[in-house]
Amino acid sequence: MATSLLQAISIRKSFNGVPALSDGSLNLRPGTVHALCGGNGAGKSTFLNVIMGLIASDGGELLIDGKPHEFMGPAEAINAGISMITQELSLINDLSVAENIFLGRQPVRFGLVDHATMRLRASELLQQLEFDVPAEALVGDLSVARKQLVEIARAISTKSRILIMDEPTSALSERETLVLFNAMRSLKAHNVGIIYVTHRLRELFGIADDYTVFRDGRFVESGVIADLDHDRLVHLIVGAPLHNHQVANRGRRGDRRLAVTRLSRAGEFTDVSLTAEGGEVLGIYGLVGSGRSEFLNCLFGLTRAHSGEVAIDGERLAIRSPRDAMKKGFSLVSEDRKESGLVGCLNVRENMALSSLRRLGSLVWVRRRAERSETARMKERLDVRTASLELAVENLSGGNQQKVVFARCLLTKPKVLLCDEPTRGVDAGAKQQIFGIVESFVAEGGAAVVVSSELEEILQVSDRIIVFRAGRITGELSRADASQEALMRLAA
Repeated sequence: MATSLLQAISIRKSFNGVPALSDGSLNLRPGTVHALCGGNGAGKSTFLNVIMGLIASDGGELLIDGKPHEFMGPAEAINAGISMITQELSLINDLSVAENIFLGRQPVRFGLVDHATMRLRASELLQQLEFDVPAEALVGDLSVARKQLVEIARAISTKSRILIMDEPTSALSERETLVLFNAMRSLKAHNVGIIYVTHRLRELFGIADDYTVFRDGRFVESGVIADLDHDRLVHLIVGAPLHNHQVANRGRRGDRRLAVTRLSRAGEFTDVSLTAEGGEVLGIYGLVGSGRSEFLNCLFGLTRAHSGEVAIDGERLAIRSPRDAMKKGFSLVSEDRKESGLVGCLNVRENMALSSLRRLGSLVWVRRRAERSETARMKERLDVRTASLELAVENLSGGNQQKVVFARCLLTKPKVLLCDEPTRGVDAGAKQQIFGIVESFVAEGGAAVVVSSELEEILQVSDRIIVFRAGRITGELSRADASQEALMRLAA
C-alpha cells in the first residue's frame, strides 16, 4: 500500500500582496482520517481551495500517488478522485435531494434524464448512509442539518479516493454526527483518505488517525492523534493556553425585556411561553427538529405565529416582517451566515451597516461619515481582524465573518438579541470572543436568547436554559441545576 495518497509541500498563496498561506504542508495516507487543525485565519480554507482547484497557488507542490498535479479547476480535481464538502452549503434549493446528489451526473435514458433511476439510486445511498432524508424532497424545504447530510451524500456518491470534509458536523446533532462517523469508517475500510476539518476538537479524538496544525498561514506540526491530548492541541492551534470566557454570576436584573405567551405556529412549535430579562442570557437547547430555530425565526418576523403574544418592555407587538421586528427591538444572528447573515459581494463596512441604513441616513442618501465612524468603532469593539473595512467580506475567515454579523445586529441597537447557533463553524478562540460579545451586550441591559446544539456551549453561556422537544417546551433549568445529562433527558 502506498504510504502517501496525497502530499502537499509548502503550498503558498497571497491575496493583493497579503499572504494567506505561506507554508501549507500535509501528508494524507490511504484509509485514514487526517485532521487539519487551526484557528480562523490559519490558512486552512485557502489550502483546501488550492487542493480542490478552486484557486491557483503561488508556489509549492501537490503530489497524488507520488505524481505532481496542478488543477486548473474543480472539475480536474474531481476527475482525479478528489471531492470536497464545504461548511458553506452549495446546494440548489429549487431542486430535489436526488437532483442535487447527482447534479451533472444524472442517469440518462433515451437521451433524457432518468428521474426514476436517479431517485432510486439516491434513496439507496441515503439508506446505506442511514441519513433520514427523502430523495424526492425539495432541498429548500430542508433544515440546515439535513442539507448538510445531502452535501455529504453528494460527495460520497462520486466514489472519490480523497474526500475533504470542511466542518461537516457544524449543523448536525450528536446522533447525526455518529451516523456520519460510521459512514467515514466504512470509507476508510475502502482505502479512502479523508482530510477532516472541524472546530469541535473533541470529535477529532474519536475519528481521526493523523493530524496537522496550521497557524498564521504556516505549517506547525504533524503527527498521530493518539500521541496528542486536548490541551496540547489547543496550545498548538492558538500558540498559547486558551482562556475560556466564563459568564459572570449575574443573577436576576428585574427588568423584563421579553415576554412570550402561548406562541404557536402549526407544524413547528406549540404553546411556547417564556421570559428573558435585561442582563440575562436565556439559552434554548434542543435536538435538530425540536422547533428551536423556527421559534426564533417567528420572533424575528421571518414567519408569522398562528396564535399567542410577544411583548418587549411590556409592549405587545404585532410583528409582520423582520423590519417590524428590528423597529421594535429585535435583532437576529441567523444560523447560516452565508445564506442569510452576509452579502458576499459587499465589503465589510457595507455588511456591517446594512441593517442600519435608515438610521445612518435618509430615504435619499446615507451619511457616509457616520457610517464609516460607526463601523470603524464596531470593528475595534468586536476585534474584527481585517486589513480594511473596504475588503470583501467573503475574504474574511469564518470567525471574523461571524463578528461582522454581530456588528450588523448590534448597530441596530436592539433590546433583545436572538442568536441561532452563533458559534457555528468558528474556532475555539473566536468562540470565546463571541461569548464575550454576548456578555457585553447583556451587561449593558439587553437580553440575549441563544440557541445552540452544543451542550458545553449552552451550559457555559446561559443563565437559564429552556429545552425544546417536538416543538414544545419540556423543561426549564437554572444555571445551578443544569447539566449535560439533565438537558439530554429533557431533549430526548
